[in-house]
Amino acid sequence: MSNFIELGKKIYNLDNPRELHRFIVFVARCCLHPQTIGNLEKFFARSPLMEQVAQGYPYVYEQATRAFFYRGSTIEERARLIEENMTFLAERFNDDFMLKIYGDKKIELWRMPLDETLGEMNLVMCAESGQRKEGLMSVMLNLPGEVPVYQILFWIARDEIINRDKKWAMWFGAMQGPNVDDAKDLIKVITKKCHAYRTKNLILYIAQTVARIFGVEKIFAVTNEGYYANNHIRSDRKLKTSFSDFWIEVGGTATSDERFFELPLTETRKTVEEMPTRKRAVYRRRFALLDELEQSIADKLEEFKREGH
Repeated sequence: MSNFIELGKKIYNLDNPRELHRFIVFVARCCLHPQTIGNLEKFFARSPLMEQVAQGYPYVYEQATRAFFYRGSTIEERARLIEENMTFLAERFNDDFMLKIYGDKKIELWRMPLDETLGEMNLVMCAESGQRKEGLMSVMLNLPGEVPVYQILFWIARDEIINRDKKWAMWFGAMQGPNVDDAKDLIKVITKKCHAYRTKNLILYIAQTVARIFGVEKIFAVTNEGYYANNHIRSDRKLKTSFSDFWIEVGGTATSDERFFELPLTETRKTVEEMPTRKRAVYRRRFALLDELEQSIADKLEEFKREGH
């Protein structure tokens, strides 16, 4: 139990009454599942790298004990996906990558100027403690001052939920848009800059690109039913964002588990014949931008890849 108390002290500010309550609940849950949490501790103690990851991002223990990631997840499932996410990344990317992502730092993958007022928008990969309910890392579009525009939160784990074929997959825990007063105007500016390509499609394209570069074979995304807390429902019972509707729109298909859709790894582009004649120039510019973006992501991640990957 003393280990669990020390773990809790790394996660929670005990001077804050709310945090103190969470600390007590955390220790209690650890005591109820000593083997699972003990095995997770052993996992992070197995190498100097994993020890440093857990020191920089101690929330992995909290994430295992709380009902995070997707609705109905068990503590054993959460511990497994945490271990698999870290194993997958550490095998393919170097220590610098791991310690940046799980050391509260951001890896910039791309940058694009917007206008004189907004400045530049950049794309980063990170793992923010404030977003730990829905994933273990994210791809995020930001404005100057680290103002988030759009992000997809995800983790990497084998497919043992849907098909049980144990193929590596990227799992989207959530997609989040801007939470600012002028959100609609902001999105209009970005959409125009991206040649009429919607920002939420852009962040999905980014996540699909990362999935392919990572080398996973599948992408799954939580549905409205699968969202970890369904707390994106307003008091008038209307959804702020319907995950399921968007997943269907972009080619997603329902799975045997209502909590998840399977998404394509690659966005299908219109052929020249499918494009309205008056819009072909816009599509060409859009595709050129996406190709530039994809190359930038690939080049940046290549810097962190381990030899042989």
